[in-house]
Amino acid sequence: MTSPLLEMRNVETYYGPIMAIRGVSLVVDEGEIVTVLGANGAGKTTLLKTATGALDSRKGRVLLDGAEIQNRDPDWVARQGIAHVPEGREVFPFLSVVENLEMGAYNRHDRDAVATDVETVYAYFPVLRELRGKMAAYLSGGQQQMLAIGRGFLARPRLLLLDEPSLGLSPALVEEIFRIITRLNREQGLSILLVEQNANVALRVSQRGYVMEVGGMVMDGDSNHLLASEDIKEFYLGKKEEGIRGRRRWKKRKTWR
Repeated sequence: MTSPLLEMRNVETYYGPIMAIRGVSLVVDEGEIVTVLGANGAGKTTLLKTATGALDSRKGRVLLDGAEIQNRDPDWVARQGIAHVPEGREVFPFLSVVENLEMGAYNRHDRDAVATDVETVYAYFPVLRELRGKMAAYLSGGQQQMLAIGRGFLARPRLLLLDEPSLGLSPALVEEIFRIITRLNREQGLSILLVEQNANVALRVSQRGYVMEVGGMVMDGDSNHLLASEDIKEFYLGKKEEGIRGRRRWKKRKTWR
């Protein structure tokens, strides 16, 4: 039996004395898109930062291919094959599009292959080819999101972490971005851990999903089952804002297999 690509086991992470995530466990298998849903403040970004080493966990384990990687330097984690596209895109504003893409390959030494991968990004995002000499500061929000995903791809990761890729984008751009995310998974074999508030689009592109509230996991299961769940429909598709935990006071995570 093979190990999951990424596994987090009972992880706790703090900001000073404040516990941000508590007892969090999740699994991403090779070739999967896995979604983590939750409102602002649920702990989704903290979870990704803990996986990459940007934040240290006080308890629990983070494993890549069965080997512990928790509390290691983020640069070391990146070299093991995890790339992170942060919330807000965080492109280098005064570098050109192509320079931003090349920054994603800073750990690589295969320059010819880097050039090939830049062309691959242009094939997925043709507008970036047209804007390749333009400074990133002057791109639209959607173009910056494309650039940030492309920069992550240039690291040639085994696992790509995406933090709120739909944030601030029009519905049409959200659909376009998620079509490309699906293609990267299917055509490039890229495993993806996606955190989102947009439950509808995120669950439609993923195989499995988790739901976070106030730092803990309250639901998980097959994406189709989660989409059909009355709890998801009520609290994550725009009908309620109270949250699953607030209504049902869950004592343990609800799981569908």
